[in-house]
Amino acid sequence: MKGQEWYQADDIAEEYDDKRFSRGGQLIDRREKAAVLESIMPVEDKKVLEIACGTGRFTVMLAHQGADVVGLDISAAMLQQGRRKARNADIAGTLEFLRGDAGRLPFPDDHFDTVIAMRFFHLADDPEAFLAEMRRVSREQIVFDTFNRFSSRSIYNWALPMGSRLYSKSEVAVLLAKTDLTLVDVEDDFLLPYGLYRSIPNGLASPLRALDNAVGELPITDHFASVSYWNANVR
Repeated sequence: MKGQEWYQADDIAEEYDDKRFSRGGQLIDRREKAAVLESIMPVEDKKVLEIACGTGRFTVMLAHQGADVVGLDISAAMLQQGRRKARNADIAGTLEFLRGDAGRLPFPDDHFDTVIAMRFFHLADDPEAFLAEMRRVSREQIVFDTFNRFSSRSIYNWALPMGSRLYSKSEVAVLLAKTDLTLVDVEDDFLLPYGLYRSIPNGLASPLRALDNAVGELPITDHFASVSYWNANVR
């Protein structure tokens, strides 16, 4: 997977949330968390696995909502940040962080109700294999996001530290079919690139976000959204 060594650096892990989810990036954080909750609520007593959990943004949130969550990541440095975040959180469910490889999940078949993977598939070198492994350990549902090929993301993709794998809707449809998953819903969002939001304060980002949402309601703009949130059921 792309970026394994980069994400395992201590300084990257320590600065990760501040660089991506402060200033206007807070709008991205809120939208991504809302997308996950909309897909899998209610989560009380639900067994959830998050692969590539990073600093625990979603794992801690879901444990707070009463889920029994396992967060798995290849980076010990990222997991350390997640455990630190969990210590300061009000958790109603349970939460465990494990270091492991998303390509060889250390769990039996059908072990979780739901498996989620956010900010992961843009780095996947073999998305079908990763999705099949998620499918293997899930009884009911898989939720993930992708960055889209025909979007503003493609404009600045070359400038990112390790680039991104960008997907078309048809490509994801083929992946779902090959891994015996049935699409329940897909939401498209963010016409403007993430990098723009992160580079400006909330006072400027909020009106841009309002404009983004207004234009994004037009049917034709779905094809140009930067990100898609996919909700699929296990067949």
